[in-house]
This record gives sequence, C-alpha cells and structure tokens, in this order.
Amino acid sequence: MTALAATATAHPHNVLRGKPVADEILTDVRSGVSELDSTGWPVKLVSMTVGDVPEAALYVRNQARVADRAGIQFEERNFAASISTEEITAAINACNTDPRITGLILQRPIPDHFNMRTLQTAIHPMKDVEGMHPASIGNIVYRDLSLGPGTAMASVELLRRTGLKLEGLEAVVIGHSEIVGKPIAFLLMAEGATVTVCHHMTRSVAMHARRADAVFVAVGKPKLVTADMIKPGAALIDIGINQVEMDGEIKTVGDVDFDACLDTAGWITPVPGGVGPVTVAILMRNALVAARAQKSHYDTGFSTL
Repeated sequence: MTALAATATAHPHNVLRGKPVADEILTDVRSGVSELDSTGWPVKLVSMTVGDVPEAALYVRNQARVADRAGIQFEERNFAASISTEEITAAINACNTDPRITGLILQRPIPDHFNMRTLQTAIHPMKDVEGMHPASIGNIVYRDLSLGPGTAMASVELLRRTGLKLEGLEAVVIGHSEIVGKPIAFLLMAEGATVTVCHHMTRSVAMHARRADAVFVAVGKPKLVTADMIKPGAALIDIGINQVEMDGEIKTVGDVDFDACLDTAGWITPVPGGVGPVTVAILMRNALVAARAQKSHYDTGFSTL
C-alpha cells in the first residue's frame, strides 16, 4: 500500500475546510494592519464595480465584512455600465496616485464592451491586491510569490495544510484559465512540484488525474471529477462554483462529485466552505503586503509610485 493510500485509509473523511485556515490568516493580517496603522499608514481598499451585477454585490459585501475583521478600511465605488473605457481608466489612475488608497479591487464580471486585461493592467502593480496585473503574474515565474491571484494562492495554501511535501509532488490542474488554472500551475512549479495542466483539448483527463498526488479542478462543470478519476489518498482541491437544482432547491456545488470522492480522497475541499473563505483572507493578506511595500517605497524618498 502506498503512503497516500495508507493516509486515505487512516483518514477516510479528511475534509479540508477553509474557515480555520482563513481565521488563522486573518489573525496575522489584523496584527500586521494594526502595526502599520500605528506608524500612520492605514491600509485602505477601494472596490470598483461597473454596472448592476448581483454576483459582484455579493462579493463586495463579503469582502467588506472580512476587511472589517482585519481592521482594513474598505470603500465601495460603483460606476454605471455605460461608462467608457477612458472614464473608468481615469478613475483607476486617480486611485493609483492617491497615497491614501493602498489597494484596488476590480470586481468581476464587467460589461462585455470592456477588455478586462486592459483595465487590470491600468491598476498599478503595487496596488494590485488581486494579483492579476501582468507584472504580478510574471513575478510568479521568477518565484516572487508576494502578490498572486487570490484563488490560486488559496488553493495552494490548502494543499500545504495537508502536510504533503510539495517538492516533487505530482499535481494535475484541470482548467487553464488566466486567473486560476495557469497561476496555480506556476505557483506549484515555484514550490518544486511536477505539474500537468489539463484543458478542453486534453485527450484523457482521467488518465492524467489518476496518477496525481494532488488534483485541482476549476472548470465550472458539476460532478466533472468522479471517484474513479483520482488515486486513493490524493488531495482534491475543488475550485468550481456551480448553481444546480437539487430536490427543488438551487444549491451551490463544485466541480467534484463530493460524496462519491469522499472515501477515496485523502483530503477534499467542500463547496461552499473550502477555497472560498481562504481566497478572501488571501486578498486581505495581499492588501497588507501591498501597503507595506508602498510605505517602504515612500520611506525611501519617492514622492509618487
């Protein structure tokens, strides 16, 4: 029996819940924010929402609540869907040059007539608490992991909590989006893992997944990953968020057939309650990292970013 299989037998229901991990991160963040505030440098996030988007409103409320727990100032700025690219870019630039604002969050989704990459690139890298600026993504390639995409960093953080050694770990990432799948792959490689990325053109996702010590899935297809697709004892990190009708009710589920995989996986994240809480906590940690970097920048004698 392999070490992973033995672990699965010893811990058949080892559910990786996000709340304890998020609470631990937020405790450290609150301490750091308080220390920074005592030097006259408060941490302040500005959330920018374009259009009337119920999903975004839910994210903003959650972020505001968690920011309050961390002692971080949080301001919402809402813009009409009819705003032009030039106008929203000007609003972003105004935040970039305001030293009282230490972090920017551009809420998704945005209206179709905007180019998300263009707007994300407009945010100054030192205020990019979402870790989505091309410079932030590029830094991961050079093993600078100080600011990275929240969901990707949260997913890898949960894998660390299993106790598995990341060096030499065989990992499979199902989904290759720019904001989740690809950053996860780069983060894992920075830790020394051997990574395979599967996507819609992969011939046999199951073949790759079955040999992995850890499987990450972020596709948006309920029950995509089944028990016969994973090795006994493997860590299964479910990042998918799907709304499905079950027993006459709309419920949120992931991309993993949770009940079917529970007895096979050594560790498994639930949806909701897994990656989600850690993602918001990582966002707050990024806000602290960004604020510290800006303070250092100004303390060095620079008058602007």
